[in-house]
Amino acid sequence: MLENLGTMVEDAKTKFLLFAGILLAISGTLGNSFEIEPFHNLFYIFAWWAYIFLIDALIYRMKGDSLIVSRMDEFWYLAIWSVFIWFLFELANLRLENWHYMYLPSDRSLRLTGYFLAYATVLPGIFETTELLAAAGLFKNARIRPLRVTPGLINALLAAGAAALILPLALPRYFFALIWVTFTLLLEPINYRLGLRTLLRDLEEGNPRKLYQLLAGGVICGFLWEFWNFKAGAKWIYTVPLVGNLKLFEMPAAGYIGFPIFAVECYAMYNFISYLRRGKTWEENSQKPLPELNPAPWLLVCAAVLLFIVYYITPNAIDTHTVWLYISSL
Repeated sequence: MLENLGTMVEDAKTKFLLFAGILLAISGTLGNSFEIEPFHNLFYIFAWWAYIFLIDALIYRMKGDSLIVSRMDEFWYLAIWSVFIWFLFELANLRLENWHYMYLPSDRSLRLTGYFLAYATVLPGIFETTELLAAAGLFKNARIRPLRVTPGLINALLAAGAAALILPLALPRYFFALIWVTFTLLLEPINYRLGLRTLLRDLEEGNPRKLYQLLAGGVICGFLWEFWNFKAGAKWIYTVPLVGNLKLFEMPAAGYIGFPIFAVECYAMYNFISYLRRGKTWEENSQKPLPELNPAPWLLVCAAVLLFIVYYITPNAIDTHTVWLYISSL
């Protein structure tokens, strides 16, 4: 009886997601087309939340399990840390100056709400897309020759990660692109040593499926990010050196190489954060804490303080340095 009740609840959640996704998609699209506010200015947010809700419902229909319907608590953790992770890149952009925002609402409360709602979609968007590709069976039979993970390889990755962190900040004009591999190089070997989920361990087993799915998911999300940004009232533009003038939407064509790499980087970053929850993470069958992991209480306190600090300082930094044009029509 309890099993039937659980199924009924999940079916109700799925129907709600479908309804909410369709409502957001229709209202956002029509409002944007006729330049009705706040739909026009905030179209990007309407589009992404509609996408996330709809594909989550689709995933549940395909395999009877999905992030929002079946693992709601993991979804909220993902959204909270999604904002934090993207804020780190916004802070890096203060030095890189690779993108700027245009036509943002001058009303601060609306603008801050927009920041948090938009950035909360980054990780859910990537990982929902990845899970959809997995549910569809993409790359399910992929195998490679097992990677030999040695202490030398671990140390080389860490050294490369340190260089990829320092060089873009020291010489942003020439090494700005390295920021999109920095955390993969730094955190994959650390995750491996900690016993967390890691692509290195998958490759060590000759299993590249998750890597391929993340790369493909990054391509899809990258296209949607740029397409919906191009259509939105409030948007970002790029000021990236050395990539030429050929563009697809606002993004220089060469920049699309970064999206699949960024998806892998987000995976490594969130897996590292999962140490705070003893390895519990968003993936199916990954909600049991790992018995060998036991983060110290002081580490949890430091993480909470860091989260608060980044949440507090980054919107102000974006307003001051990254937004080029405000509008007051809202």
